[in-house]
Amino acid sequence: MERLYLKGTEETPEIVFDKENQEFRVTGKSYMEDATAHYSKVIEWLDEYSNNPNSFTTFKFELEYVNTASSKIVHDILDVLDTMYLNGHSVTVEWHYYQEDEDMLELGKEYEEIYEVPFKY
Repeated sequence: MERLYLKGTEETPEIVFDKENQEFRVTGKSYMEDATAHYSKVIEWLDEYSNNPNSFTTFKFELEYVNTASSKIVHDILDVLDTMYLNGHSVTVEWHYYQEDEDMLELGKEYEEIYEVPFKY
C-alpha cells in the first residue's frame, strides 16, 4: 500500500499514513472551510488500510486546533479506527496536546467517551 503524505499548511495539518513504517499521524492545525474535500483522500486511504491493517496500529493526533468542519473529519477517522478495533485488530489512539491546552485535552476526552478504541494522552 502506497504511503499517503499531505504537507501541512497554515490551515491544514500534515498527514502521514505509512503502513510499511507503521506511521500514522495528523499534525498541526485544521481549520479549512471545506474539510470534506481536503480529507477525502485521507478517509479513502484509511478505509483501504482497514481492510488489511498491520498487526498493530498506533494512530497519533498531534493537533493544535480543530474547527467544527474538521472535527467531523476527526470523527470519520475515529469511526474507521473504532471499527478496526471492534473487529479485533490492535489499535490505539495517541492524543497529543500541549500541557497548557486544556481545550485540546477536553476534545480528546470527548472523543474517547464516544469510541471503544483505547486512547493514550
